[in-house]
Amino acid sequence: MSDPTPKVNLAPAAATAPRLTLVGSPETVRSDVEIDSPASGAVWARRYRAKLVMSDGAVIAAALTAAMLARFGIDSAAAPVGVLYLDYWFITAVIGGTWICALSALRTRDPRVMGMGATEYKRVINASAITFGLLAIAFLVFQVDIARSYFVLSFPAGAAALTLERWLWRKWLSRQRRFGHYLLRALVVGQRDDVEYVITQLHAKSAIAYYVVGVALDAVDEFARPAEIAVDDQVVPIVTDLENVAETVSTLGVDTVIVAGSPRGGAQYIRSLGWDLEHTNAELVLSSRLTDVAGPRIHFRPVDGLPLIHVEIPRFDGFKHALKRGLDVVASAVALLVLFPGLLIVAGLIRLDSPGPVLFRQERCGRNGETFRMVKFRSMVQNAEDTLTGLLDQNQASGNLFKIRNDPRITRIGGFLRKHSIDELPQIWNILVGNMSIVGPRPSLPREVLNYETHVHRRLYIKPGLTGMWQISGRSDLTWEESVRLDLYYVENWSLAGDLMIIWRTIKVVIHPVGAY
Repeated sequence: MSDPTPKVNLAPAAATAPRLTLVGSPETVRSDVEIDSPASGAVWARRYRAKLVMSDGAVIAAALTAAMLARFGIDSAAAPVGVLYLDYWFITAVIGGTWICALSALRTRDPRVMGMGATEYKRVINASAITFGLLAIAFLVFQVDIARSYFVLSFPAGAAALTLERWLWRKWLSRQRRFGHYLLRALVVGQRDDVEYVITQLHAKSAIAYYVVGVALDAVDEFARPAEIAVDDQVVPIVTDLENVAETVSTLGVDTVIVAGSPRGGAQYIRSLGWDLEHTNAELVLSSRLTDVAGPRIHFRPVDGLPLIHVEIPRFDGFKHALKRGLDVVASAVALLVLFPGLLIVAGLIRLDSPGPVLFRQERCGRNGETFRMVKFRSMVQNAEDTLTGLLDQNQASGNLFKIRNDPRITRIGGFLRKHSIDELPQIWNILVGNMSIVGPRPSLPREVLNYETHVHRRLYIKPGLTGMWQISGRSDLTWEESVRLDLYYVENWSLAGDLMIIWRTIKVVIHPVGAY
């Protein structure tokens, strides 16, 4: 009789991650399934956290030293503390130590946020602000007459340097993850469709630090051949059923169990799974497709022991939208003044490259379906619209979009302009006059809007944008469904901070274009 307890055979050490081979009873795990797996999440998190502690300390020391030298020079200075005088180097050390402790206290090096971008930066800035706020109060209470210019200079310089440092570490971490390092080993649990969806999303988002070592499916699906599921270009082994997840977690050294959708047994199963995982080091993560559209608007509100999930209703007007319009006006006006000489040069190159007008105007649908004349640099031959019908059978885009690589209508200079999105710059005028916004869904053609499904019309609830989620997520390489999902997410969950992040990422995409043709 076979031993029902699954075992793990580690292959000889190699340059890559170890290969795990599952051997056990088919009632518990799939036998003879080989898994390439990175090092334990606890191991890499500990090593990475140590790197952050050292670099944070070095950055803080450098920022405080630079601020002190800028204020006092090389000569040492002393600050009165009641009847005593303390050297400024000592006070600088106190500030630095408090700052480092605040970074730890606010969990800026928590594995859940390390390398995650905006959330990590926000915690770093909050920790810096709290540090200087508390120190300002303490210095006032204990009558530490510290030079204000030194104190004021230290905070912005240090916070900016720390944010830059974390950004550089994040770039390094992302690069390491592309080679399979610094990843959390994950087991995805649920019904097949939900599991495949989660794996697809994890694979598409390089910033997410999960390596899926296997999946656990309902017993009905588990033993269907083959003993694995294929998602995009990945093949993930089916390692167990829903009843033996905790045992498999211990066997494989899994760091995170991701429950996809609503597995068989619902809330009762999830609660039991959480209890089973208590004796392991694994975390339990729930994935819901509701977060695809309503993520930032979801809040948990426990009422007398009853956990309620509150989903805020999106608002499409009000003060926040007025701020967005204000940002559009100021930014577009400044951009037109700064870019005007460059726009003239581009216009001259277009005129020299091919006959026809410099600008191309086309009717597009704006907010609430109202049409406007969108303007852009002409990147195609003058009669491009007349020859469109003959190219429809070569369309390589999905849904209502029309895109083909190596479009014969594109001019020589037009190919360069489109690749780097320079042809879109005249739309800054559309932003200034109020037809468009800096960030928003792509402006659609009226014929595209006529073919929209009911839910897709929600893209028209806000103004279209010069850039948006589609611009930073693959552009023409996106399918129609992916484009709609990104646009709907933005329409219902946008924020000014998110807009600034998209603008920043757009600059990087323009410099290193992906999916532009």
